[in-house]
Amino acid sequence: SADEDIKKPRKRNATICGYPLSIFFIIVNEFCERFSYYGMRTVLVLYFKYFLLWDEDFATTIYHTFVALCYLTPILGAIVADSWLGKFKTIVYLSIVYAIGQVVMAVSAISDITDTDKNGTPDNMTFHIALSMLGLILIALGTGGIKPCVSAFGGDQFQDHQEKQRSTFFSIFYLSINAGSLISTLTTPMLRAHKCGQTQQDCYPLAFGVPAALMVVALIVFIIGSPMYTKNPPEGNIMVKFGKCVGFAVKNRFRHRSSQYPKREHWMDWAEEKYDKLLIAQVKMVLKVLFLYIPLPMFWALFDQQGSRWTFQATTMNGNFGALTIQPDQMQTVNPILILILVPVMDSVVYPLISKCFNFTPLKRMTVGMFFAALAFVAAALVQIQIDKTLPDFPSSTQGQVKFINMVNSKLEIQADNHKINLGAFEASEDYLTFNNKFFLFLGPKQNHSVTLDNGTRNTIAITEGSQLEYEKFNDITSKPEKGANAIRFLNGFGSFLNITVRDEVFNFTSNMSQYLNISQGNAKFIIKDNNGNVCDYTQELGFGSSYTLIIPPTFRFGDACSENITSVMDMEPNSFHMAWQIPQYFLMTSGEVVFSVTGLEFSYSQAPSNMKAVLQAGWLLTVAVGNIIVLIVAEAAKLPDQWAEYILFASLLVLVCIIFAIMGYFYTYIDPAKIEAQFAEMDPEKKEKMKNLEMPRKGSVEGHKEERRSSDSSCDDEETRQTKI
Repeated sequence: SADEDIKKPRKRNATICGYPLSIFFIIVNEFCERFSYYGMRTVLVLYFKYFLLWDEDFATTIYHTFVALCYLTPILGAIVADSWLGKFKTIVYLSIVYAIGQVVMAVSAISDITDTDKNGTPDNMTFHIALSMLGLILIALGTGGIKPCVSAFGGDQFQDHQEKQRSTFFSIFYLSINAGSLISTLTTPMLRAHKCGQTQQDCYPLAFGVPAALMVVALIVFIIGSPMYTKNPPEGNIMVKFGKCVGFAVKNRFRHRSSQYPKREHWMDWAEEKYDKLLIAQVKMVLKVLFLYIPLPMFWALFDQQGSRWTFQATTMNGNFGALTIQPDQMQTVNPILILILVPVMDSVVYPLISKCFNFTPLKRMTVGMFFAALAFVAAALVQIQIDKTLPDFPSSTQGQVKFINMVNSKLEIQADNHKINLGAFEASEDYLTFNNKFFLFLGPKQNHSVTLDNGTRNTIAITEGSQLEYEKFNDITSKPEKGANAIRFLNGFGSFLNITVRDEVFNFTSNMSQYLNISQGNAKFIIKDNNGNVCDYTQELGFGSSYTLIIPPTFRFGDACSENITSVMDMEPNSFHMAWQIPQYFLMTSGEVVFSVTGLEFSYSQAPSNMKAVLQAGWLLTVAVGNIIVLIVAEAAKLPDQWAEYILFASLLVLVCIIFAIMGYFYTYIDPAKIEAQFAEMDPEKKEKMKNLEMPRKGSVEGHKEERRSSDSSCDDEETRQTKI
């Protein structure tokens, strides 16, 4: 509020090199908190799909609902801090809630709690879902509630003569945000890929547990610094005052809606009966900017799909980068890496060059940023089209598919309806044949069989030899293996029981065909043992997302050359489209984020009075929340059969919104809030002293539709706008 800006005597804090010692605790706290949040969020959508076993659409829905909630709660946090508890107590209490939420998430991911039959799948999924939802609600309340408080609390630690130090603090604060995001996005997928538990599943408890530990550390570090902090008492919330002023104007206008009352120049002028003209003028300036916010949520609708749809897209791609293997959720690290590169490049190179050619105003920059985001989704659609070309042709819901394997030690000709197939000994047909749930199989004279297929299934038929040729039908997988793993099974024609292990996992046999095991990428060594203690080692290099049936023929013998008798049949090709093709879409999206987000906050702050920046911050965060809600609405309403089509739909909607925003920007008139406030001060001399504390530094010649780049002695509020990872 305006009263908060009145200068008060400040206690002198211990300093190091001119900086308050207390800010180091705040920076460490922010790093740990951002590590905790982004680390948990990086693996969240995969946790939904592969642990809670939700489909991609529902997992995406819950993911974006959670993100939306994280950006709605800052309004609550700001009101509580400024009107009731103060920033310090708000941060402490909500950090406790936050830490509890992270711990609950880690506990919810322990499958062994309810997995009594030790099959790797929880027996009471409702328990795990309930814990997960409780944890996410607590996290959303905690991270959102402290979001508007921590940076402002850091700024409170500086005295009036420490403007340069305050400016540097916000730069370091911004760096700690992105460093925490980058490191956690890189490390938590590695923790997730680690195997743990009695059934050696993906270690989500560890992937959530480490961020939980970092949140506890963040809380402890923040509390340790308590004796050194400057703690300003709560003095009323400007957002509440803003809301009351607007509400009174609307109510008063409604009461005087009759034509007998003279019209006023602006609808906010109906608040003059209760509020002074200075406050009304400030509200008008804010409303003018908030009106421009209306189209902005569409940008965030696309931006936040990096953590959902784009991560799912990466699971169908090849993540082998030579010496480095990238997990699908690790691709999100491209965003913070590019941010650290692009922010200084834009500030020091791109903007100065463009400004020499034409007037690149803030609203024009934001329009360009939105267009970049739309291009990113076009690039994602092109990548998806190429991925779809590499995917198998799975059967429709009214069809079935069959592949044949000859387990006879001689050439064999079989006929399936009109299809004639010649197979060598222990050989498999190359492709699946598609039938309408039934076909006739001819294995020789008077050996005709009517074979029925379940709709929507893939099957393997093994031809074996007894008194005559016989067949046995096995069900195959009908989708790509999860998380880029490889689905491997063995067909045992050896005639006796075999024990087969790979990477400490054991193949369980049903009849003479084993169950599938999901084996990760790399060199897989299969150890085959019989009941007599004989051992055979078979090695195969695996990529991402393939499926193989490994045939052990009746002629198999243990010995030095035993592995040469094993035949590898590829049922599903590995992912061939490389994950590196996602980098262009990440580059376009991050470029859009840097141009749109940083510029948007700078523009907003330059166009509003300094005592109402909190209102604009809340409005900006609200656009992020609404953007995530748009994802839910569009994805659920559209129900497009192809993922690439959904990407194009989102890109088209953003281009449309981009055009609308460009038109709004064309008719927008830039103002200088400090000048407007000064005019009111001149009309009321008693407010002159108060106005000195309300004025904000000008960002160049706003009247000429130009904005100068940030100077080295810019205010702390200007530096806050550089925090793209909010």
